[in-house]
Amino acid sequence: MMAAGLELVLPLGEAAETFQLEKAVCSHGLFMMAPNQWDPLSKTLLRPLRLLHSDTQSSVLVRISQHHCHPHSLHIRVYGTHSLPARHRKSLLAQVSRMLRLSESDERAVREFQNMCNIHGEEEHRAEDTSFSGRVFRSPTLFEDMVKCILLCNCQWSRTLSMARALCELQLELQSPSSPVSVAESGGSVTETRSTKSKSPKAEDEKLIPKTPRGKERKKNLKGSKVSSLLTKPGETKAELEANAHLSTVSVQSKAGNLSPIVLPINVEDVSCQNCKRCQATGESYKTCSGLLPDQYSEGRESCAYDMVHNFPSPGELANLDESFLRVRCNLGYRAKRILKLAQGIVEGRIQLAQLEEACNGASLSSYNKLADQLKEIDGFGPFTRANVLMCMGFYHIIPTDSETIRHLRQVHARKSTLKTVERDVEHIYGKYAPFQFLAYWSELWHFYEKRFGKLSEMPCSDYMLITASNMKSTRGTDKRKKICD
Repeated sequence: MMAAGLELVLPLGEAAETFQLEKAVCSHGLFMMAPNQWDPLSKTLLRPLRLLHSDTQSSVLVRISQHHCHPHSLHIRVYGTHSLPARHRKSLLAQVSRMLRLSESDERAVREFQNMCNIHGEEEHRAEDTSFSGRVFRSPTLFEDMVKCILLCNCQWSRTLSMARALCELQLELQSPSSPVSVAESGGSVTETRSTKSKSPKAEDEKLIPKTPRGKERKKNLKGSKVSSLLTKPGETKAELEANAHLSTVSVQSKAGNLSPIVLPINVEDVSCQNCKRCQATGESYKTCSGLLPDQYSEGRESCAYDMVHNFPSPGELANLDESFLRVRCNLGYRAKRILKLAQGIVEGRIQLAQLEEACNGASLSSYNKLADQLKEIDGFGPFTRANVLMCMGFYHIIPTDSETIRHLRQVHARKSTLKTVERDVEHIYGKYAPFQFLAYWSELWHFYEKRFGKLSEMPCSDYMLITASNMKSTRGTDKRKKICD
């Protein structure tokens, strides 16, 4: 029996001619990171979204689908409520639109890029010949994009996935009075407290933190440090990947109008990752892959299962946490300080995300330079991270270059690129696609990934960690190139 929910409809308008949900979602490594969960079988996206204000504690679980019988609109099923005020419905639709790049400027960029690909006649870039259509998936908020771009640096891909998942688990713990950490709000302040009833910090940390060698964190020299690209990292062991936090079950009361408490939307069979052989073999449910749903589920109790889902934490939920606790709890390493400073800057009003997004309208070179200068002032936002954030904001003329870019140019274009020459090389190869150099590069790279691994939209979530640099190499080599990090 499926839990009742509210269904919203988002007309695609002019984008209907070019839009396919599967291609729009499965177009970037961000879609693999919690709290996103792509279902390969039903071709739907499941994740929580916040109601109206970015710092509200109220989240709803939504499932986004594009029906074959209604291809000109998206259907957003909102679980746990029968009605929502107009302002909340509008906010949810805006977040979905942002994730899938459905604005007029986004649609214009897609069409111009596809026309450019047709003119140049290169198969790997044409929409009909690749799973990449010109839309690059992103998060519902700029803050989530910025934090995830930080998570991409100086670690392996499986650890990037683990850190994103740990942050989502922490978001739920911050609302749970029985968890090791609870957040008490008083007069707008947030105070971190430790539960004396919880297990020892050491025992909790051993269970919650992936066993990534600490030596990786000591390499903070920017010139010679490693970076994790959007999809490709050196391989990790299964033991590291399976060191995930145990999910807790929390009761929560709604804070928004007539919104009922968030309930488990559907039964275990319905939410299981049906295309994931590992989940089928172990009998584990969908929560294993996404971390969105609680451990416990009592069949036939949909109406009273007031279980909260894990969302990505907001700036307000992170700003006053202890840095050392955040670093250890989510295995963030030096990233904890950068994420906290970002959250604090937003909460204190020094970083205005709305103004940053407004400034990117039109995506002109002058606005790019202005935004890049503003991001440069934020701790931890070096060239690679800035370029990725600005790509998420709609600027495609700069390609974020790292060791994966060097590997790709050497393997696909037979160019002996180095750290010193890679920017010049990408401009030589992709400059003809200006101002969409990144889209041309990413289309080619995505096409290469899928030739190696098959369609990424059909990949079970348990296999995401297989997309590593070591699995990309055609032959074993001894090349020990440095990787770029900022």
